Amino acid sequence: MDFAFTPAQNELAQQVAEFTADKIAPYSNEHDRRGTYRRGLFADLGAARLFALRLPRAYGGLGLDAVSAGIALEQLAAADLSVCFPVLNAALVGGVLADNGSPEQLDRWLPPIARGESVVALALTEPDHGTDAAGIQLRAEPDGDGWLLTGEKTSIMVATYATHALVFARTGGAGAGGISAFYTSLDSERVKREQLSDLGCKAGGRGRLLFDGLRVGPEDLVGEPGGGFTAVMRGFGVSRALIALMAIAVGNAALDAAYAHAGRRTAFGRPIGRFQSVSFPLVEHTTLLHAARLVSYEALCRADLGEDPRIPSNMAKWWAPKAAVEATHQALLTLGHQGWSEDGPVAQRLRDVIGLQLADGTAAATKLTVARLVLGKEYAP
Repeated sequence: MDFAFTPAQNELAQQVAEFTADKIAPYSNEHDRRGTYRRGLFADLGAARLFALRLPRAYGGLGLDAVSAGIALEQLAAADLSVCFPVLNAALVGGVLADNGSPEQLDRWLPPIARGESVVALALTEPDHGTDAAGIQLRAEPDGDGWLLTGEKTSIMVATYATHALVFARTGGAGAGGISAFYTSLDSERVKREQLSDLGCKAGGRGRLLFDGLRVGPEDLVGEPGGGFTAVMRGFGVSRALIALMAIAVGNAALDAAYAHAGRRTAFGRPIGRFQSVSFPLVEHTTLLHAARLVSYEALCRADLGEDPRIPSNMAKWWAPKAAVEATHQALLTLGHQGWSEDGPVAQRLRDVIGLQLADGTAAATKLTVARLVLGKEYAP
C-alpha cells in the first residue's frame, strides 16, 4: 500500500498551488462580496488547463487520472471553493460525454470544454426531484427527428455562466429507464436563467434553468434513449469523492488559520495553544479530516484501477462535508471575534462549505447507496 503521490502528481499540486496564489486567492473575498466571478477567470482557468483535467488527450484534454483531479481540486478549494464548480463540472460532464458520445460528437463537444470556451452545467435537479432524480419531470416531446425540452431545472451550479448543459429529460415512461441525456447550447431565447441567492459560494452561479420548448436534435442525444440516468450515476462514483476532497481542503485551510492564531495569540502570559481547551479540539478535527481524506483518495484510486469506487466515494461524500463544517466552525471559535468577522476568511469558508452537505447527494442519499451496496437492495431501505 502506497500513501505517496507520484512525482508528476506532486508537480501538479505545486503548479495549481502557484496558480491559485496568483489568480484565485487574491479575489476570493471579491467573489463572495460581488456574488460573481471576476472578469477573465474562465480564461485563466482555461490557460492553466484546469478544464482539461479529465478529458481524453485525443480531444485536447490532459487525460489525468481521478487521483490527480482530486489533487487539483484540493488546491483550488483551499483558495476559493466557489471556483471549483466550473472545473468539477468540466470533469463530470466531460466524463459522461466521453464515455457515451460518438466520435463525431466528441470532436464537436470536448475540445471547446478543454479550452474553456464551453462552460458546462449538469442539469439534473428539479424543484420536486433532487435525491429522487429518477423521478424527474422535464419533458422531451417528440418533434420531427428531435425533441422539444420543456420544464425547469433548479439548484444548478454555474447556471448563470454556462454556455452548454447536459440536460436530463423524460423521453419515455416512469422511472430511470425513461430518462435520456442531451448536450445542448443554452444560447437560445427558449432558455431563461434565474440566479439563486445563497448563504455561501455566492459567485458559483447556482440558479434555475427554465426550458420553453428548446429544440434538440438526434445529434444532441448522449448515448441511447433511456440511458441518461445510468450515465450520470456512474459519473457520481468519482465526483462525490472529488467533492469530499473540496470540503476537506476548506476545513484544513480553516484549521491552518486557527493553528497560526493559537501560536501567536497570548492569554494569561502564554500562547493560547498551550491550553488544552484550545489545542485538543483542533487536533481532533485535524484527525477526522485526515481520515476522511484517506477514504476519498481510496475511492479515486479504486476508480483509476477500474474497480467500483461507490462504497468509499459515498462514505466520503456524507462524512467529509460534515467533518469540514465542524472543523471550520471550531476554527472560527478559536479565532474568536476575528473569526466571526467577515473581514477574515474563516467566516466565508464556513458559509461556503455548508453547501457541500447538499451537493451531488445529501448524507441520507449517500448513506442509502452504501447500505444497498453492502446489504443488498432487498435488505436495505
